[in-house]
Amino acid sequence: MEAPFTHAEVRTYYGETLTTSDDLKTTACCSDEAVPEHHKPLLSLLPDEVMTKFYGCGSPVPPALDGATVLDLGCGTGRDAFVAAALAGPTGRVVGVDMTPEQIQVAQRHRQSVADALGHPAPTTEFVLGTMEDLGALGIEDASVDVVISNCVLNLAPDKGPVFAEIDRVLRPGGELYVSDVFADRRLPESVRRDPVLVGECLGGALYTEDFRRMMAALGWRDVRTVTERPVTVEDPALRDMLGNARFTSATVRAFKLADMVEDRCEDYGQVATYRGGVEGQRHAFILDDHHTFEAGRPMRVCGNTAAMLQNTRYAPFFDITGDRSVHFGLFDCAPAPLAEGASGSEASCC
Repeated sequence: MEAPFTHAEVRTYYGETLTTSDDLKTTACCSDEAVPEHHKPLLSLLPDEVMTKFYGCGSPVPPALDGATVLDLGCGTGRDAFVAAALAGPTGRVVGVDMTPEQIQVAQRHRQSVADALGHPAPTTEFVLGTMEDLGALGIEDASVDVVISNCVLNLAPDKGPVFAEIDRVLRPGGELYVSDVFADRRLPESVRRDPVLVGECLGGALYTEDFRRMMAALGWRDVRTVTERPVTVEDPALRDMLGNARFTSATVRAFKLADMVEDRCEDYGQVATYRGGVEGQRHAFILDDHHTFEAGRPMRVCGNTAAMLQNTRYAPFFDITGDRSVHFGLFDCAPAPLAEGASGSEASCC
């Protein structure tokens, strides 16, 4: 299928049409998601230019990054990359990739000042001009990255298949994909997919949620979890008319490269997970996704997929997992867990 828009159109929108986030016409690429409390002091250290020229739809920087190698796809002015660098510490490494020269130049010129503000002996960030479709051309090797993050940029890729294939290639086994992006409730007509304003506003290139699921499954990522989700508001009457009945959501999603350890359904192996605590910003409760909140010290029944996500990734030091896959009990009862406050019973079943 012919790509509905080009890299050049996206570069023009983000390098010339937009000068600050105030120029955006919708809420799609403008985050109103609550910033984690422990990120706020880090954001306060960043230069104004980094903040005002950054466009994103979420806050996709996961916890437990100490010493990690992080890849930020579509890093823009570097806001999320700098936050990740703070969390990864002086032994971590963050590589930001963006195809818009005006954006990457902002990130590059603030590397040293941010490193100084963080107290790092040298910058741990690197910003590279290039495209997400060919990370190999930028020197990013197979299985060399612990975490891939991206903030409202994957929708801007004209051809998304190669982007997700590259993510799969560069992540190490057990690595995490943690992104915020815009998704559509249907496949969009050609007129929407080609409109330069709708593309630039992160709507024209939004993936249909089911096509996103199928693309991930084809790469072996069978269980993608939603962390947060909110509707996208389009106030402009002309844009709303062009979009018709299509509805959009801004969602933060996560998935782990766990190969055959993750199945396409939640299966019951009698496993129990207990959060030990210790994750920065989530001392009392660890949030895996929108229906898995693990209270510290409280055992919780989990499906095999969830057990693998906690036991075979960098989160393993923070969890005790009881049981293995030697006995199968059928499909897992996927009833949502009760809210932590006022919850009753010694165990919660969630999947």
